[in-house]
Amino acid sequence: MHLHILGICGTFMGSLALLARDLGHQVSGSDANVYPPMSTQLEAQGIQLMEGYDPAHLQPQPDLVIIGNAMSRGNPAVEYVLDKGIPYTSGPQWLADHVLQDRWVLAVAGTHGKTTTSSLLAWLLEDAGMAPGFLIGGIPQNFGISARLGDTPFFVVEADEYDSAFFDKRSKFVHYRPRTAILNNLEFDHADIFEDLAAIERQFHHLVRTIPASGLIIHPRQDAALQRVIGKGCWTPVQTTGEGGNWQARLLAEDGSRFEVWLDGQLQGIAEWQQTGAHSVANALCALAAARHVGVTPEQGIAALAGFASPKRRMEKIADTGGVTLYDDFAHHPTAIATTLAGLRASIGDQRLLAIIEPRSNTMRLGSHMAALPGSVEHASEVIWYQPPGLDWSLDSVVRDSPVPAQVMTDIDAIVEKVAAEAQPGTRVVIMSNGGFGGIHQKLKQALEHRHG
Repeated sequence: MHLHILGICGTFMGSLALLARDLGHQVSGSDANVYPPMSTQLEAQGIQLMEGYDPAHLQPQPDLVIIGNAMSRGNPAVEYVLDKGIPYTSGPQWLADHVLQDRWVLAVAGTHGKTTTSSLLAWLLEDAGMAPGFLIGGIPQNFGISARLGDTPFFVVEADEYDSAFFDKRSKFVHYRPRTAILNNLEFDHADIFEDLAAIERQFHHLVRTIPASGLIIHPRQDAALQRVIGKGCWTPVQTTGEGGNWQARLLAEDGSRFEVWLDGQLQGIAEWQQTGAHSVANALCALAAARHVGVTPEQGIAALAGFASPKRRMEKIADTGGVTLYDDFAHHPTAIATTLAGLRASIGDQRLLAIIEPRSNTMRLGSHMAALPGSVEHASEVIWYQPPGLDWSLDSVVRDSPVPAQVMTDIDAIVEKVAAEAQPGTRVVIMSNGGFGGIHQKLKQALEHRHG
């Protein structure tokens, strides 16, 4: 069968393409924004990519078109599909029908940490010899690929609350019907489709309704929004993490790189790994709990943490030149920015930490998190805010209220020149964006190598 995917370079749709190809389908796709790591992964896997949404891409006519949730009415390819009566479906629906049927699905949902926790959970199962399938909205470095079918009953899926398609406004995750579900945290996000936090809580409640009584729900005990979700009705056993929860951690290193794991008051072991930050420890507890539900003992899971490597674009070290370390991070929400910077600060002490941030997500563009942005960077030494074209509000107020030195810049090359000139040995530079950011990562890496290499 020939499948054509509209929006194929999105992290979810690109992963779907790999699964479809592994099932034996001919796969092609179109996208307006083709950039790494997904574009390079698809090209490496031999999947045909076409730039833009020209209806000619749909000739000869595919057997089925999978339409990404970034597509809307008026898109020329979408209109062509509808006019010609070409069969179509959403990505989550296709995944549910063709991959997740008869699998033990382990779903990772939440506002933050889904990609890292999904990658971690897949790794815990892999290390235990359980060879899971997975679909992750990023590229886990332990696997080097964002999705695979796997040949065991277990399948780990990053379960996003974003809508499924222009014709299906339900959250993606209601299609997945997990047996094991991690609800990592819950805050307001996706202001382009959700009016308020209560609207998102309603979607999470719909997810809870799909989890069987023989399953397991795992969530941090202190998360008030998730407490409200569970309070709406829950028919599944629940385990909690964090303060007052079933699963708890006691830090043995301030940066979270070494900690004890406790389950119901019993010490399970001491974890040592390469990750840092309280958010990373919280992710680990949830993953350990989920892995235990399918048979990975806490002792096995704790030992496996040492071999875990973060997914690409999650505090990924992309250069270390002349003592200047450059990181790429996907953070695009004030909480994610804050926890990422706090984790790095705990690791590096008082050394210089420069954050370069592009407020690119739909929620950021709407200004919904504007008031929370200044406080999110308190652990940085200095911040450069990039004002991208099309941002409808000024970042000047964020700079004015910043607790650390900050400035707004509108030219990527100027940012590269400034940072390369001012960075000294010992400086950490973190680029934060959920997009390609005009190629700044490679530009800055090259500039640092030229000046400091």
